[in-house]
Amino acid sequence: MMFAVTKRLLLRPGWSNDAPAMARAIADEQIVRNLARAPWPYGLKDAQKHLATMASAKLPVMLITKRDNAEIVGILGFDRMKSGEIELGYWIARKHWNQGYATEACLAALDIAKTLGFNQIVAGHFTDNPASGRVLRKLGFVATGEKAIRHSCGRGEEAEVLMYALDLAEGAGRVAA
Repeated sequence: MMFAVTKRLLLRPGWSNDAPAMARAIADEQIVRNLARAPWPYGLKDAQKHLATMASAKLPVMLITKRDNAEIVGILGFDRMKSGEIELGYWIARKHWNQGYATEACLAALDIAKTLGFNQIVAGHFTDNPASGRVLRKLGFVATGEKAIRHSCGRGEEAEVLMYALDLAEGAGRVAA
């Protein structure tokens, strides 16, 4: 189990009793359409299933909660791609957008990645989600120039993704103003 504490957030494992709050936090088509695996509509059974897979994940996947009241802000985690690369993914509940939570949580996650000995992390965002690209660039990720086509369960179709990479020895922990 992995935990991380930041100024405003606690990153922690998800537990089965988190399912109702998680389902409420992600039940927004504007969030789900920017994720590859989350279905739309997203309900309690989907949250229960995701929390169960989080518990058995080989790489860290954590709930992002507020330290002061334990409210679920989102989820972030790492996954191993078919290429062997380690990919960072995250989502933030709409009511918490534009407050710096994604950057704050991802910085803590990148520290965990360094501790685990990862040298490089990749990430991507759907081309119609430029806000996620801004977060990645703040974290020090650099656009690779590569575009990929990924299926989004929430969209029910494939869409173009812009790819980024971060050399943990050089870029992690650098937040642009």
